[in-house]
Amino acid sequence: MFRKILYPTDFSDCATKALEYVKKLRGAGTEEVVLVHVIDVREIETVATGAAWLGETTAEYENEVQKKMREEAEKKLEAVKSELEGAGLKLSVKTPEGIPFKKILKIAEDEDVSLIVLGSHGKSNIREMLLGSVSEKVIRGAKRPVLVVKRETSVMW
Repeated sequence: MFRKILYPTDFSDCATKALEYVKKLRGAGTEEVVLVHVIDVREIETVATGAAWLGETTAEYENEVQKKMREEAEKKLEAVKSELEGAGLKLSVKTPEGIPFKKILKIAEDEDVSLIVLGSHGKSNIREMLLGSVSEKVIRGAKRPVLVVKRETSVMW
């Protein structure tokens, strides 16, 4: 039914929880997973704006920040990749740069996936919001089914 899944991750707790669902879908016929981490260009620009006082040009500092972000992401992606391969799934891994929801929607179309599985909230994890901004925009723009994995909610007594 869902032969090929797109699993975008920002390595947040919600994304890790969504990973468990991706692995369980193997039993429902999933054969392949497109694992994606989008390097958000807005984060690079935000971090790099303070570079002038360091004596570097913004462009030099942006390149350093981008390189560090990519290295960190690739290390984390390798662990996720091993976990999915261990579950018997074929993998392709992508680390594009851009605006996360736009890249996720484009990859979903380009790869002709049958399902997108993502966490409801990313790294910002603002508790008051029903959905995170990336997941909401993916849901609104997707032409494929989307499985949104909700974060754990704690009960207050």
